[in-house]
Amino acid sequence: MRLSLFMLSVLIGLTACGDKKARFLISPPETTAQARLRVASIEVRDVSLPAYASASEIVVEDATGALRPVPKAIWADDPARGVTGALARSLGAASTSTVAAEPWPLNDAPQARLQVRIDQMIAKFDGGFQLEGQFAISSTQGAVSDSLSRFEISVPMADLTPASVAAATGVALDQLAAKIVAKLKA
Repeated sequence: MRLSLFMLSVLIGLTACGDKKARFLISPPETTAQARLRVASIEVRDVSLPAYASASEIVVEDATGALRPVPKAIWADDPARGVTGALARSLGAASTSTVAAEPWPLNDAPQARLQVRIDQMIAKFDGGFQLEGQFAISSTQGAVSDSLSRFEISVPMADLTPASVAAATGVALDQLAAKIVAKLKA
């Protein structure tokens, strides 16, 4: 009986110490128009993020330019995995191509591989969200010429709340997907 009471008190104590941080998803907006691309399939490699954006904490720029974590708010998923998945979903929704994040799940190899390196992913103090970096498209079967392109995307934000940061991240990734689709249409 004593052991049961002890175990019950430990269980209650552990429950009380649980994580009370709100978790936020990166969800790109719905895309309705689909473009026909020069490739039928695209593998999205794991997106490379700067260290501050790779952490589970959601960070925003303060008045001094420092990046600070938002109290009691974290990303719902590993940031690199969440960004990669959101970008793959946006590309798939915006095109007629089959798109998947690595590892490629199908038997036939993808016709193109996409590698994205994000240099800046910042919720700015002035109310804008900044996404900058480069993307590389390589073709495993010669369907398109290999290319490397830089991008700079700015999205307005209503405020610096975690929900606004998550929404702006989704919109910025959707705009990046549109740039990639345009490159693969040309």
